[in-house]
Amino acid sequence: MEQPTPEYLQKTRRGEPVTLLEAISEGLFEEMSSDERVFLLGEDIGTYGGAFKVTRGFLEHFGDRRVIDTPIAEGGFTGAAAGAAHMGLRPVVEMQFMDFISPAYDVITNYIATSLYRGAGPMPLVIRGPVGGGNRGGPFHSQNVEMAFFHTPGLKIVYPSTPYDAKGLIKSAIRDDNPVIFEEHKGLYRAPALREVLPDEDYVVPIGKANTVREGKDLTVVTYGAMVHKSVEAAELLEKEDGLSVEVIDLRTLLPLDDDAIIESVKKTGKVLVVHEDTRTGGIAGEIAIRISEKAFEWLDGPILRVTAIDSPVPYSGSLEDYFLPQTSDVVKAARYLAGY
Repeated sequence: MEQPTPEYLQKTRRGEPVTLLEAISEGLFEEMSSDERVFLLGEDIGTYGGAFKVTRGFLEHFGDRRVIDTPIAEGGFTGAAAGAAHMGLRPVVEMQFMDFISPAYDVITNYIATSLYRGAGPMPLVIRGPVGGGNRGGPFHSQNVEMAFFHTPGLKIVYPSTPYDAKGLIKSAIRDDNPVIFEEHKGLYRAPALREVLPDEDYVVPIGKANTVREGKDLTVVTYGAMVHKSVEAAELLEKEDGLSVEVIDLRTLLPLDDDAIIESVKKTGKVLVVHEDTRTGGIAGEIAIRISEKAFEWLDGPILRVTAIDSPVPYSGSLEDYFLPQTSDVVKAARYLAGY
């Protein structure tokens, strides 16, 4: 017998602001409540409620047939989820930390991503979990994994930066008939400044559509995840101190990229800075730069610059991690250089 909805999942109903973590929990809970095909698998997601408590109270409400604690075997339970998806269910796999998605790389890229192409049918499966640095987690608990999968046709990759987008995108991901990798920056999970009052009615945010979070005319910053907030902070400082009007685009979805939103902004400003927390070599900035060069080269008034993490494993040391990660000051410095062209 189902238990009442957990108290912490009733904030939106009461008109109270929620964190990004709570928004994801709400989205999962609502989709499970409205569609019996949706179920969860992952390490410690049941009795313990998840490493970050995203699924706290779910086991008591939905039971152990829909909230399944798994062994530490990412390749195994991701493969099991693929089989369930083939049978018409809509599994949501939680990676306790996305760093450990690597044992499931084979089944994700060779099997899950190719399912529809091979004629094996739709693969309505979501793989979600925490990513990102800044929490002194070191190299095993701080990585951004998007580019390990960006090259794989058949996958979608989502990376929200706000509670509104996180809830709307997790609902869209669950309803999608394609496999979706859903990255959640742990540094944004409980950030007080990001709390939002969300609509009480059902809503989704479409996959594949970027969001212009700040209008500008002098320079475009293309970014996603935690770097959205550092980029907005930098843009406000640049406007105050330099009189620069900086446009900030939150990609929200990395695969597929919203080329139209990027190119439209480039045509308006003529200057582009790409900012991401992932490491520099092979990061998404390179792909964005070449697409702009192919589609909007004649509108550029200077080089396409990037601000990224350095090519290194994530350090444990706090001071070293701060040096490793892109900071607001790095965005400001790059934007000032670019504005000089």
